[in-house]
Amino acid sequence: QVQLVESGGGLVQPGGSLRLSCAASGSTLAYYAIGWFRQAPGKEREGVSCISSSGLSTHNAESVKGRFTISRDNDKTTVYLQMNYLKPEVTAIYSCTTITYCSAFGFSPSGSWGQGTQVTVSS
Repeated sequence: QVQLVESGGGLVQPGGSLRLSCAASGSTLAYYAIGWFRQAPGKEREGVSCISSSGLSTHNAESVKGRFTISRDNDKTTVYLQMNYLKPEVTAIYSCTTITYCSAFGFSPSGSWGQGTQVTVSS
C-alpha cells in the first residue's frame, strides 16, 4: 500500500490561493487514482477532487467547481490541488489517498490516511 504525504497548506486571506501537493513516499503514484478529501472541525470528511491514474479524468465537488483544480505531473510522482479564490468555509485539514475510481458520481478512499495538511482561510 502506497504511503502518501501532503504538503502546501497554510494560512491565507480570503480570495487568496494555495497549491497542495500529494507525493508518494518511496514509491510512485503512476498506477493509482487519487482523491483529495477535507475534514473541517466538527464535520465529516468529504471528497473534494479526484483524478484518474492516467490524469485524463478529473472531477470536483460542486462546492469547489471553478475554484479548485486537480492535476498530476508528467512522471506521476505528485498530485496537486490548486485552490483559488479561497473562502473561510474551506478551512479544514486536507488529505489525499488512493481511490478505487474517479467518478462524477463520487469517489471513496481505498488507502490509508496520512497526517494531512491544514488549510486556514482567515483575515
